[in-house]
Amino acid sequence: MDENYYKFGIIGFPIGHSLSSVMHEAALKALGLKGEYQTLETHPEDLVDRIKKLKRDNFNGFNVTIPHKVPVSLFLSKVDEYANLAGSVNTVKILEDKSLEGFNTDVFGYVKAIPEDVDLKGKKAAILGTGGAARAVIVGLKSLGVSEITMFTRNIVDAHQTAESFRKKFPDLKINLMQNESLHSLDEFSIVTNTTPLGMRGFHAGISPFNEELLQTLPKEGVVYDIVYNPTKTELLKQAAKLGRRTIGGLDMLVHQGARAFEIWTGITPDTDKMKIAALEKLLDS
Repeated sequence: MDENYYKFGIIGFPIGHSLSSVMHEAALKALGLKGEYQTLETHPEDLVDRIKKLKRDNFNGFNVTIPHKVPVSLFLSKVDEYANLAGSVNTVKILEDKSLEGFNTDVFGYVKAIPEDVDLKGKKAAILGTGGAARAVIVGLKSLGVSEITMFTRNIVDAHQTAESFRKKFPDLKINLMQNESLHSLDEFSIVTNTTPLGMRGFHAGISPFNEELLQTLPKEGVVYDIVYNPTKTELLKQAAKLGRRTIGGLDMLVHQGARAFEIWTGITPDTDKMKIAALEKLLDS
């Protein structure tokens, strides 16, 4: 195969909703590069075989989504700092000797989507959810200098380990864990991030994790960030905008994490506008 032909893909299950292929193919096309990006549905029991095949078929790298973001680390020879801190990997580079290097570009994408004039140093942040995405958000918020993070969850027992691991990693960051039911006011927070699937098309579309009365308690200059990207304007973001709060949608995070992965694989910075347009067109078609 042509040395200048790039092969990328994404592994996960289920994966039909992924926008990665259209984004990366748009990035390749805009740069005049030849290549392809395959969407590879991979059951957990097939993970070993899939990785062997990606190496054998001369892939340059691949993205990783649920449920493989933690298990994939077993196959890696090294990981970057963000992947190490978040305890999950979403981008893998296949080196010439076929060894694998892991990265977490979700952290980069989360931070990059926050406008530069939003100053979170010494501020308090709230995160809804405690899954893999929440882990990336914690690392991102820490890099932005927040002093305290409160995680809200349905199941405190399951989330306890996550909170404890971050307390050890970031001893100077105060991390609180609370039951969803105990959330009565957002008045102490400068940014609130939804990392749950609430509001996602085909899952809980049209539902917001907060009622309007609760959102009203967020300070006027507070930011509402929803990492759900389909639909681009979730019920939560619509409510927050109506109340005059600043909003950030999940599509920008998705595009920036994808662009960072592309850069890791190729050494070339892609056109994020072209990637975002391709993703939006796909969303409008679906």
